[in-house]
Amino acid sequence: MSKLTALNLLGILLSFALLLHSATHAAEKSGRRVVETGPSEKLVLPPPNATRSVANTSTLIPWPAGKTPVAPPGFQVNLFADELDNPRTMLVLPDGNVLVMESLREIGGSRVVLLRDVGKKGQLGYRGTFLSGLKGAFGMALLGERLYIGNTDSITVFAYRPGETHISRNGRKLLDLPAGGHYTRNVIIDQDGRKLYVAVGSRSNVGEDRYDTRDHRRAAILQADLDGRNMRVFASGLRNPIGMDWEPTTHQLWTVVNERDGLGDELVPDFLTSVRDGGFYGWPYSYFGQNEDPRKKGERPNLVAKAIKPDYALGSHVAPIGMTFYRGKSFPSRYNGGAFIGMHGSWNRSNPVGYKVAFVPFRNGKPSGMIEDFLTGFLADEKLNRVYGRPAGVAVWTDGSLLVADDASGKIWRVSAKR
Repeated sequence: MSKLTALNLLGILLSFALLLHSATHAAEKSGRRVVETGPSEKLVLPPPNATRSVANTSTLIPWPAGKTPVAPPGFQVNLFADELDNPRTMLVLPDGNVLVMESLREIGGSRVVLLRDVGKKGQLGYRGTFLSGLKGAFGMALLGERLYIGNTDSITVFAYRPGETHISRNGRKLLDLPAGGHYTRNVIIDQDGRKLYVAVGSRSNVGEDRYDTRDHRRAAILQADLDGRNMRVFASGLRNPIGMDWEPTTHQLWTVVNERDGLGDELVPDFLTSVRDGGFYGWPYSYFGQNEDPRKKGERPNLVAKAIKPDYALGSHVAPIGMTFYRGKSFPSRYNGGAFIGMHGSWNRSNPVGYKVAFVPFRNGKPSGMIEDFLTGFLADEKLNRVYGRPAGVAVWTDGSLLVADDASGKIWRVSAKR
């Protein structure tokens, strides 16, 4: 290589480095650096593509013998169940039994497993198949003697008899749903026991094939009567809403949402938000309010103008799946009414993020502080992006402990307060 060519190459590299440096800091306002977690009013986002988009998928390695995730001081962690097949969500029954939805890796489909703590000591005493033959099922909800299942293409209801350990009866389909894509169809029932709410994710990242925008049921939370009638879009523009729960004091619906990929390490923050009836949250045309996605520039300015800014940013690419408000009695009082969030972990970021259970404190029906790590230790080697597991669903057990489904390793962890 000639001296002139080498100098030219050095100049190009220096220019590129300066460009990246300038872009990364373009979002600084009044001396503040990029802020991608916390209340929306404190957020400072970089411009799109300030860093390049990367594919950085984690590698799963086994949990070492005797090793568990790590909880804050004052808590203990024990293995509640093991050797499950991709456990995704959990439903705690009134009698303390736990239903676990498995998304079967080898044979496909889904099934529900029943776990029973016979001695009521936080240790599994019975396990058996409760319900099988489901199609890409994810969400579960119980109302009286009706068990609602969110299949990827439908909502089905089964007759449930308290205390039974297996259902062989056929279910009844209530509602057709668009299948596949982000397949997770979570389902909850309002606190009056009158309406179903169903989370339906998009099929695409940012509406590339326009399929999602032709089906108004996609990237939305749907509402229907308990018999499946009168289905309507309750809120839209939510790329992949998964975890849902009712805030205990206001009874407002909240959800966690997996946002879009491909705009760099620090875009777009996944979020936790209250859900307004009739609200539009931007996807695919804008993100975190009215920040227009450059890939959709000029397509729907009317929708960008009406996009609602979410309440709380969880960080970009952390992939929140499970969410529950703490209504138990055994944790310290500061956790009362706060939100526990299972973060499945990133693939579209240079440094791995997520891979933990986080906690957001609430007061008077709103987030009241910064996000906190609650259950960590899933990330085994940050440099090599090796992980022991990936948190998914979270649920509060009848004794006030927190159950965490680790789908990658096939385990359920139980976090309890030390006595």
